[in-house]
Amino acid sequence: MQPDARISAIAHVIQLAVAPVFLLTGIASLLGVLTNRLGRVIDRARLLEGHLPDITGEHKSIVHLDLKMLSRRARHINRAISLCTTAALLVCMVVAVLFVSAFLTLDISRVIAGLFVVAMLCVIAGLVSFLREVYLATLSLRIGPH
Repeated sequence: MQPDARISAIAHVIQLAVAPVFLLTGIASLLGVLTNRLGRVIDRARLLEGHLPDITGEHKSIVHLDLKMLSRRARHINRAISLCTTAALLVCMVVAVLFVSAFLTLDISRVIAGLFVVAMLCVIAGLVSFLREVYLATLSLRIGPH
């Protein structure tokens, strides 16, 4: 391959890699939101666990129910983080395979498409898990005196 042709091929791959890089930015933002929510759930659970020795009766059972709900929420957030991180890794692989394909004569378009589809399925599943966590958070929301 001529030097000018190689540079042209690499420039074309860079153009193709721009969209996945923007997707990575979106996934990174989502991961920031998810880790922030997980941190808040963990902080709330630690606070409630710290009060357990001082609480008796009906209040203790309410705190245990709250802790159980926080545990469920944390599992959903953790699943969403895992899925979105997997999606980000797959998108990175798409970009890497795009660059490798610039130097190979093999048709790896199916590999690229497959990686991208699996990445999107991971993002979808992560968002569903996130939606479930938000639903649980809203379900357990108590405002005002009880």
